[in-house]
Amino acid sequence: MWITRLPTGIVPEKSALSSSLKPHSLMLLMASSLDSASLAVCGLGLFLAWQLYDVYRGDRENPRRLPLPPGPRGYPIIDNLFDFPFEKPWLVYNEWFKTYGDMVYFRVFGRDFLVLGSSVRTYDLLEKRSTIYSDRPRVAMVNDIIGFDWAFTVLPYGNAWRIHRRTFTEFFHPNVIPTYHPVLTSSSRGLLCDLLQSPENFREHIRFSFGNTIMRVCYGIAPQRQNDPFLSLATETMRSVAIAGNPGSFLVDLLPVMKYIPAWFPGAGWKRQGLAWARVVDQFVNNPWDYVKNQTAEGTASPCIATNLMERLPDVGAIDRPDAEQVARNVCAVTYAGAIDTSVSAVQTFFMAMCLYPEVQSRAHTELDSVLAGRFPEHADRSNLPFINAIIKETMRWQMPTPVGSPHVLSKADEYDGFYIPKGTIVLGNAWTILHDPNVYPEPMRYNPDRFMKNGQLNSEVQDPLAVFGYGRRVCPGSHFSDASMFIMIAHILSVYKIQPSLDEKGNEVKIIPDMTSGILSYPVEFQCRIIPRSKEAESLIRSLAD
Repeated sequence: MWITRLPTGIVPEKSALSSSLKPHSLMLLMASSLDSASLAVCGLGLFLAWQLYDVYRGDRENPRRLPLPPGPRGYPIIDNLFDFPFEKPWLVYNEWFKTYGDMVYFRVFGRDFLVLGSSVRTYDLLEKRSTIYSDRPRVAMVNDIIGFDWAFTVLPYGNAWRIHRRTFTEFFHPNVIPTYHPVLTSSSRGLLCDLLQSPENFREHIRFSFGNTIMRVCYGIAPQRQNDPFLSLATETMRSVAIAGNPGSFLVDLLPVMKYIPAWFPGAGWKRQGLAWARVVDQFVNNPWDYVKNQTAEGTASPCIATNLMERLPDVGAIDRPDAEQVARNVCAVTYAGAIDTSVSAVQTFFMAMCLYPEVQSRAHTELDSVLAGRFPEHADRSNLPFINAIIKETMRWQMPTPVGSPHVLSKADEYDGFYIPKGTIVLGNAWTILHDPNVYPEPMRYNPDRFMKNGQLNSEVQDPLAVFGYGRRVCPGSHFSDASMFIMIAHILSVYKIQPSLDEKGNEVKIIPDMTSGILSYPVEFQCRIIPRSKEAESLIRSLAD
């Protein structure tokens, strides 16, 4: 906080009106008293002032007058607004790379964007120069209106982010993951029973399985199978983020000053929607934590991440307890949110791939049968199932849940490869392009786990699809948990089930188009499939789980 010191004995005067209004309220009051012509003049003046400042900033930060990276040419004021890719941006960026090279720059309303289209560019900037490429943009709808600042994944690069990430990593370090194997195995076997009972609801069953896993690991809560209040909050929260975080969904993200428009204002339905989401998100963060807190006081809580963190909090009344407890709440909530939707998307993609590539499924069945000999898989079997591991890698590469990846922000102006990159530039590593590079992955549009194999084993010479987990200091710290979850679930499903396209009324297989939805989280476009026990013995094995 900046404090202006006044000469001794001088007290600044302030009226009752000015003391009761915040700066943005005063701005709205002043704006309402101006006619449209005056507003137009003020707007033009502000724009010209901004343009002059932009020129000044560029001269100061770019004294060598280096060019900006190549990209589509924009227009005055709006810059590249008409070029901004609102639908499946990863495919638009992929086309741009063919025209401008593997590093494309554009602007929207004065905001700088840089999209990277090769592993060389992402390594050079987001890895090697991560000290200045690790900030996050502030998105008006997500951060300021919905209030998603509790998630360290969107926190600015700094001390608060470090504290949150360090706490999270303590529970999801590779050495810790085996402690969660029993829960992961139990949830996967529960999924097998659900698929036998109502295979047509496989999407809901997959979501419940992951939700069950993370609720037990994080909060020690076994959720209800129908209408669980905690899982419902998680679903609604992630839906709000998927909509609000999608680039271009709300004009307020391009013109942040709009966030000061009151909810009652005509045409401000977006603001009312954002505030409604904010109430849901607040419950999502606090309700499960408070539930476990009450259970702990009663001595009935199950051991979990939340109880572990509660035991380590400073004493009640200590000056640092509120901050420490808020970090603990936040870490549990971001674990709960982040682990579900990306995994759900990946497993749905796996189901789609099995329908489209039956030869891959047949080969996986053969490998599992040779190792398991009629029993369910365990995590200890993983080293003996290289083709199952290859399926996981190819599923993440082929149609990833986050094809553009999370945005980074440049914290200071930079020079790279003869180009000037302005401070504050939003930098995106286009994971879809990187993981569909034909020089690294031949025939990239084909689902082919064998690309990761050599002589019956995993081929260490083939680049893993790590881009799906992010870059540099912002790489996803939950990747090891996600990988373990994917392995045990996919191994269980393939050990006892066949996955095939659904049939039409004439008995013909319904064609599946391998397409994905648009958004910051991408899912397979809805399709139906048949999920059938591989044999009577397999069905009996599944039914034995209910005994």
